[in-house]
Amino acid sequence: MTRDPLDTLIETILSQNTNDRNRDRAYQALKTEFPRWEDLLRADVRKIIQAIRPGGLVREILRWIKRQFGRLDLLVLRRMDSAAIKEIFGNLKGVGPKTLHCLLLFGLGREAFPVDTHILRIGKRLGFIPGEMNGEKAHPRMALLVPKGKSLSLHLNLIRFGRQCCKANHPRCPDCFLTKECLQFRETSGIRPTRV
Repeated sequence: MTRDPLDTLIETILSQNTNDRNRDRAYQALKTEFPRWEDLLRADVRKIIQAIRPGGLVREILRWIKRQFGRLDLLVLRRMDSAAIKEIFGNLKGVGPKTLHCLLLFGLGREAFPVDTHILRIGKRLGFIPGEMNGEKAHPRMALLVPKGKSLSLHLNLIRFGRQCCKANHPRCPDCFLTKECLQFRETSGIRPTRV
């Protein structure tokens, strides 16, 4: 099931500088104050800022969408290929690889794998993302690693795993089924990997 692509884009932009709970509150506050995106586009920026902090950025992106597509609707993206969408949106301020991949996966039902902080952390701990790699560079790497048709389930399951077990602070290593594969667990517990 996909959501409206424009709603997905705006919600993901809101998530960039906060946690999921605050993103959800900001998105709900925004939609309560401005039920239609047209309402937000015409609103005084101070009212937008009162509803959410990154209101100016959202407003600029909405203006850009209206200029680019003639209206506040991204359903036209369903007829475009993913590479063209990345090309069009990739240079917008506030729309990075994670936002683009969320738009593709959740807003358009495409094969895409957003790398958020949970996935980046887990990937580094398990070694499928190099320790020095940032989230932006991790996106093309994950595209090669994720089997076709598994993007959505793997993304959601890794996020759940990151929130419940492989937390940034105080990971629940004793409860984890992946300790044998975990580089961080080996390092902190003094266990050396066995050579085969």
